[in-house]
Amino acid sequence: MTTTTPTVRMEPTTGPTRPAPQQRRRRQARLSTPLTIAMLAALAYFLLPLFWLLVAATKNTQDLFNSFGLWFSRAPQLLTNIKATFTQDDGVFVHWLLNTAVYAVVSALGAALLAAAAGYGFAKFRFRGDRAAFNLVLGAIMVPATALAIPTYLLFAKVGLVNTPWAIILPSLVNPFGLYLMRVYAADAVPDSLLEAARIDGAGEARIFFRIALRLLAPGLVTVILFTLVATWNNYFLPLIMLNDPNLYPITVGLSSWAAQAQNGGAGASSDMLPLVVTGSLISIVPLVIAFLLLQRYWQSGLATGGVKQ
Repeated sequence: MTTTTPTVRMEPTTGPTRPAPQQRRRRQARLSTPLTIAMLAALAYFLLPLFWLLVAATKNTQDLFNSFGLWFSRAPQLLTNIKATFTQDDGVFVHWLLNTAVYAVVSALGAALLAAAAGYGFAKFRFRGDRAAFNLVLGAIMVPATALAIPTYLLFAKVGLVNTPWAIILPSLVNPFGLYLMRVYAADAVPDSLLEAARIDGAGEARIFFRIALRLLAPGLVTVILFTLVATWNNYFLPLIMLNDPNLYPITVGLSSWAAQAQNGGAGASSDMLPLVVTGSLISIVPLVIAFLLLQRYWQSGLATGGVKQ
């Protein structure tokens, strides 16, 4: 007797089908169109005021009001406006520019160092009340700087620091957001095992911070420097209430005084100061662009890679 084994027919299993390459490309094309439009709109939003500032700096007072705002005049006079800006009132614009540079650089470096030290301490040390102190810092972020301007003025008036450069530098050294940023960054950027190895080798806490931690915190440090530099450079309200001497004015208050003269002076030489205000505003943003281009190469992560032996 012969036995026959029935053949089992294997039905193909049906799984999730992948879209064809052409369908994926069509889907990506449909998604890329609105994203491209949104990116171009954001680019125009940020660059259009800068373009207008560049165009306006090439015009005189009459062309500012009579010509098309988004295009150059028939006889551009950018170099003439720049020369007039630097020579107006015996070159006071240069003095304002140097004052602003001193205020911004000293404030940025000091605020970054203090924020790095405090953020490193909150991230790597445990002490009584550390969470309450850090929550107090987070609460300070929510307080606008303009709300503290009048109390700061009254405090500085009692100690005789009003109408001095310290009235601008000292308030700028306190940066709660920079402290928060450095605390978050130091928690991951500085390995605990590296600190323990340094302590075993006999290094003190100050040496560990300045020789090891600061190098690992360089990207976060540069971020705080840039934020503080821009904030101090563009600060207007605090210098306005703190300073009375025009020789101590930063560039924001100085250009505001020129703009007031241009509006209240009427015809004549005062009305010709309006192009100088626009040109001075254009010149004032150049150092910030240069500072960003010089510091952006430090704005990178992964500096601690390979710092700890496995």
